[in-house]
Amino acid sequence: MSTTYLTTDELSMRIKYDSRTIRERLKDSVLLEGVHYIRPFGGRKILFIWERIEEDMGCANTHAFSIPMANGGVCHG
Repeated sequence: MSTTYLTTDELSMRIKYDSRTIRERLKDSVLLEGVHYIRPFGGRKILFIWERIEEDMGCANTHAFSIPMANGGVCHG
């Protein structure tokens, strides 16, 4: 399986978040170094690993705490 590396701008186009939001809010809180992104050759440049991000985005809803409601809805508590 090949790995797809993305720059911050390329990732922002795929997940519809602003590049600045990715750098300032998601990086190091949701997106973790060594898991979701790497710094090749020990430099400042960041490359995001698309397959890991896509995998975590897809299963985020299954791990969320939710309470089923009588009317068929869900309460996210």
